[in-house]
Amino acid sequence: MSSYDALVTRHRGRIFAMIRNMIHQEADAWDLSQEVFIKAWQALPRFEAKARFSTWLYRIAHNVVYDWTRKRRIESVGELNDGIFDRERIDAGSRTTPSGGEAPDDTMVQGELRDKITAALGKISAEHREAVLLKDVQGLSYKEIADVMSCSIGTVMSRLYYARQKLQTLLKDEYDSR
Repeated sequence: MSSYDALVTRHRGRIFAMIRNMIHQEADAWDLSQEVFIKAWQALPRFEAKARFSTWLYRIAHNVVYDWTRKRRIESVGELNDGIFDRERIDAGSRTTPSGGEAPDDTMVQGELRDKITAALGKISAEHREAVLLKDVQGLSYKEIADVMSCSIGTVMSRLYYARQKLQTLLKDEYDSR
């Protein structure tokens, strides 16, 4: 197995999960994940190791998703179509491979919670959603997120703060409406 194959194998699940959580369309997420690794292969000679390889891949994934989103908006006759982020509900905590069984009632409770979190994530801006996913799901540092999103650490901190405030309000409203 080549070194590049090993890197793809090591990172493909996290890249796929990030993209799927951003666009909520599994088939397109697979296609975009493949595009990320093709672009990474083509750009590998220019990788300078100033950042971790995973951060570099997340940056490529970020660009691929935003290019795809921009193209989709153009195809919809210039209309801003944020609906592409809500077309399908994908479980934010799902894995790329099936796992062993949990008790059905635990699975149901966890599924309901994930559905509420996914719905709340779908109601915040793409920038806020991406910041939350990179920090809280992928575990990137503020510096790495800033590199991926091409913004300052202060902007990342601000996006995370406001995203979490909005999510807290949305989830509290959901809980209070029961």
